[in-house]
Amino acid sequence: MEEFLEFVIKGLVDFPDEIVIVKHEADQRVLFNIQVNPEDVGKIIGKHGQTIGAIRAVLSAGAARHGLKVAVELI
Repeated sequence: MEEFLEFVIKGLVDFPDEIVIVKHEADQRVLFNIQVNPEDVGKIIGKHGQTIGAIRAVLSAGAARHGLKVAVELI
C-alpha cells in the first residue's frame, strides 16, 4: 500500500523529492501521514477533495481485502 501511495503522489506533484510518507500501524488500522511541498497541497486535494477522496477509496478497498482499515491524512 505504501509503495502505491508513493507512486500516485509522486505522479501528482511538482516537487516529488519533498514527499514524506509516515506509516503508523495499530491493531487492524494503518494511518498514512503525507507531507508535501506547500505548493503541491492543492494538487493532492483536488477540486472539492476529489483527488484525495479517490486515493483514500482505492487504499481502503485494498486494505479491506486484507482485513485492515486505512486512513490517509495530508499534513
